[in-house]
Amino acid sequence: MTPRTQPRKRPRQERSRLTVEAILDAAAHVFERHGYAAGTTNRIAQRAGISIGSLYQYYPNKDAVLVALVDRHLDEGVAALWPVLEELQDDLPPLAEGIRRLVEGMVALHRERPALHRVLFEEAPRPSALRQRLTTLQAASTAGVAGYLRACGDQLAPARAPDLAARMIVQVIETVTHDLVIRPDDGVSTDTYISETVALLVGYLTARP
Repeated sequence: MTPRTQPRKRPRQERSRLTVEAILDAAAHVFERHGYAAGTTNRIAQRAGISIGSLYQYYPNKDAVLVALVDRHLDEGVAALWPVLEELQDDLPPLAEGIRRLVEGMVALHRERPALHRVLFEEAPRPSALRQRLTTLQAASTAGVAGYLRACGDQLAPARAPDLAARMIVQVIETVTHDLVIRPDDGVSTDTYISETVALLVGYLTARP
């Protein structure tokens, strides 16, 4: 992580942790309302109820705050989606139901604050440490989906290699979900998007030559 996007210090005491959480909560509100360009550190500090000097004790600039927000969002994603992947392996639902759970989980994670999501994933800087974390999380997600697909056995078309299919599934769900959240179509319901994505993926997994 470059110095520009690296926190100045990590909170060690409860009071410091509360201050950092207040900064990140305030930043989420500011970036959601004002966007990246107008999401200044002064606005963040004012929203958090602290001095600008207190904010700078922890973060050198708004990019560092934004990267910390992305990290927190990834933590929330792990907490929300890992149980879904574990349930797929434990319960082994039919293929269409399992794929639906994955799509619904991703949509539920991102649909609450689309304006903030747009800033986090289209305008936030991507230092090397954050890129590496994203790569690691994607690989872990792909491995979890591949394990489920292997367990589905003959529900898959014989030509479908589970590892490659899992990678395709993760990429498609991620792309469709982000596009749905960032650029929603007012004429199409979220449930319709979910059903269409499930139909697309199940058709791909089960199509036989």
